[in-house]
Amino acid sequence: MLKFRTQGYNGYSLQFSPFIENKIACAASANFGLVGNGRLFILNTGIGPEGVEVERIYDTQDGLFDCSWSEINENQVVTASGDGSIKLWDIKLAEFPIQNWHEHSREVFSVEWNLIKKDTFVSGSWDHSIKLWAPERPQSLITFNIEHTNCIYNTIWSPNNPDLFGSASGDNTVKIWDTKLPHSIQTIQAHPNFETLSMDWNKYQENVIVTASSDKSIKLWDLRRPDRELLCLQGHEYAVRRVKCSPHNGNIIASVSYDMTMRIWDISRQNNPLVNVYDGHSEFVVGVDYNLYIEGQIATCAWDENVHIFQPQGLLG
Repeated sequence: MLKFRTQGYNGYSLQFSPFIENKIACAASANFGLVGNGRLFILNTGIGPEGVEVERIYDTQDGLFDCSWSEINENQVVTASGDGSIKLWDIKLAEFPIQNWHEHSREVFSVEWNLIKKDTFVSGSWDHSIKLWAPERPQSLITFNIEHTNCIYNTIWSPNNPDLFGSASGDNTVKIWDTKLPHSIQTIQAHPNFETLSMDWNKYQENVIVTASSDKSIKLWDLRRPDRELLCLQGHEYAVRRVKCSPHNGNIIASVSYDMTMRIWDISRQNNPLVNVYDGHSEFVVGVDYNLYIEGQIATCAWDENVHIFQPQGLLG
């Protein structure tokens, strides 16, 4: 178990580098993201005797809610901010972002780099809009039709199709989008009467997605039969803030919640899918990610100002 204290800043999101196994970016906000500054931490678990060392710190005038490593440049990270801005950082440079976009009119809660078409990323905002970006362009490439009627919490690329991504919203729905079209191509009423806070794509089954909600549940869906979920995972005591499918095993899902836990699920065990409950945090757990290079290693961040990096039992399936 490795721990790092994001002193004075509450963690919102983190991501392992897709290039370097021991590097993590963590987006955090002062005062739980309600008011105040943000901070991007670049952490390294492979240097120094303390286990986790700070490689870079970048401060922003408003809270940071999400971050995503570039898929084409190992030194670049994009962040989503509470003031509606999106910033691109180069960790070889100190202090200032190399790009600063400000087209969203409210909090940007999600940014994710395209895993296949690696020269673009997508953002989702509380202004109900979704935008497509290229790092070298001063304006967004596309603003998609505003179809969600509430905050957008997650925008996540398909790992199999370079043009498809999904969005999860407070309007209960998940929508599937094709970047070649201005409008969504599919809507799933994922969690009726409750906010859909997160989604992810199964890395081994291209038509399967996972959703998480303020109704405390996690649901699996087949996009070819979206009228009814494949499976509903129950066990969290409060809203499920983020859900992530394993890059190593198509049956493994990790989830984090306002109940201060991280849970590991094995969907091949339909009668008893819960295989691990980690309760090492003392506040809302809102960020989770897998190490692409070390199977079984996971990282979490929480409002208790802590990043935890560990290998929970059951993650290998």
